[in-house]
Amino acid sequence: MTHQHLQGRWNAELQATTHGATPQPQPTLAVLQLGPHPELAHSVRGTVQRDGTTAQVSGDVDDGDLTLEESINGTNISATWTGRVVEGSCGKEIRGTWNNAQTPNTQQPFVLRKQAGWQ
Repeated sequence: MTHQHLQGRWNAELQATTHGATPQPQPTLAVLQLGPHPELAHSVRGTVQRDGTTAQVSGDVDDGDLTLEESINGTNISATWTGRVVEGSCGKEIRGTWNNAQTPNTQQPFVLRKQAGWQ
């Protein structure tokens, strides 16, 4: 998988973290729109929309490993997405962990699914 395969629209499902016997809320849904990075070859840049807010994301994929940095203010990293392309998914599904940079040890498993459309 290359950075070009990352380009397009992805639906993300972030799972709620477990807190003992506390009932789990529904997963958080987000939409990522990724395109070529204007300054870095072999990278992508775009947006993530979640809970009525939009943040910037940029990153790449290297040998099936995804790394995205998310920024709410466009300057500081507010979260990271690290994952791995699912074997047999033809590059259309990535699973990993979303990490909140402001609150250490705040992690949420995620699944990214590529949406069909023109590339």
